[in-house]
Parts: sequence; C-alpha cells; structure tokens
Amino acid sequence: MTYIQGFVVAVPTGNRDRFRTHADTAMEGFRAYGMQHAAECWGDDVPEGKLTSFPMAVQAQPDETVVFAWYLWPSKAVHDAAMRDSVNDPRLSMDANPMPFDGKRVIYGGFEPVLELGSRQPGGYFDGFICAVPKDARAAFRSFADKVDPIFLQYGATWIMENLGVDVPEGTITDFRRAVQARSDEDVMFSWTQWPDKATRDAGSRRMMEDPRFADMQMPFDGSRMIFGGFAPLVER
Repeated sequence: MTYIQGFVVAVPTGNRDRFRTHADTAMEGFRAYGMQHAAECWGDDVPEGKLTSFPMAVQAQPDETVVFAWYLWPSKAVHDAAMRDSVNDPRLSMDANPMPFDGKRVIYGGFEPVLELGSRQPGGYFDGFICAVPKDARAAFRSFADKVDPIFLQYGATWIMENLGVDVPEGTITDFRRAVQARSDEDVMFSWTQWPDKATRDAGSRRMMEDPRFADMQMPFDGSRMIFGGFAPLVER
C-alpha cells in the first residue's frame, strides 16, 4: 500500500530560494531510493486561528511562511529501506544539504491513503487539511468523504487524497497530534485537494458554499479543530 510522509514546516520567508534548492536536492536523493513523487507547497492563503491553525502548528513567526509537503512511497517497506540505505548519501546529509529552517519545529508523520479521487496534475494549487478523527469513526469518515469529495471534483478539483496517520510520533515542541489537539482516542488525518489554479479553487469554494447538498451533512469529527490553508507548489519531483 502507498505510504505517505507528511510534513508541515515554518520557513523564513527570505529563505524561499534556499529552501527550494534544499528540497530539490533532497527529492533527487530520495527518488534514487524508490520515492515515487513529492511536493513542497508554499503557503499562499493560510489563515491564523484562535484554537488551531497551520501557523500555530509549527509556531510560525511573522517573518516565516508555512510549507505543506508530502513524499509518496510505493510502500512503508520501501520507505523504511530508503531511510536505512540513504544515511550516507550527501544529498540527504545535514552537513552537505543543511536545512534553511528550524528543524525542531517541523511536524512529520507517516500516513496511508483512505480515499483517492481524480488524478495528480502538474502544478496547480492545493488546499491542505489536517483533522483529528475519533478511532471509532473511521468508517463514518470514509462514508462522509465518499459523499463530499466527489462534489469538490464537480466544482473543478482534480485530485483528492485522504490519508490516515499510522506512524505519527509525539514531539517535544510540535507534532501532528498537537496541531489539531488530538485526544488519545483520535487519529490524525492528513489530506489535500488539488485544483488547476487558485482562481478555480476560489470560484469552486464560493459555489460549494451555496450547494444544498452540504446543508444536512454532519462531519464525523470536530471541525473546530481542523486546520486548513491554500498552498502553491514550489518544488515537485
């Protein structure tokens, strides 16, 4: 089964070009060990929140931009072998390819797809989402996504991935669970929706707000703790 590494990073806005070079080099290295696809997406429409938000998740400072990223592997076994076999690869060395951001505040984890609709297109624009779903509501979440996600495609989205956390470590400063205040009886979902461009996303979002099919739908999770934002691809491989 496809295995996904998910990341959220706070990058000094002035380090955008350095970050692009760093990410491109790292992606080149990981592809040599079996990674299938990766994307690093630069924050474009990332709202602040009162309870949770992307900036709060990584303690982003005013001069930092949030990056939403994922690496797709054919399986967890391939990913684990790559982590083991690549330790001496200079493209993945912190000395040869240093991180132009505070690595202590990065949040990361491993996820498996619950639902995929549409297909990946080059470029585009992404909405990123993270939410906490009760463990006993996994089936209800899948049923909810089966109803809601096709509507996004009808309004112009091209690719949707809903991914369940299977290896989400707790951190000392930041982590995925803290990002959405997940309780012990909840899983973390890491999801994205791709649009052809921001204009299509904005128009589709406005039209969906008026779609009566959403009127009676109940989310099987606490929407007040969900974090979301709009991102533009910066590096893809």
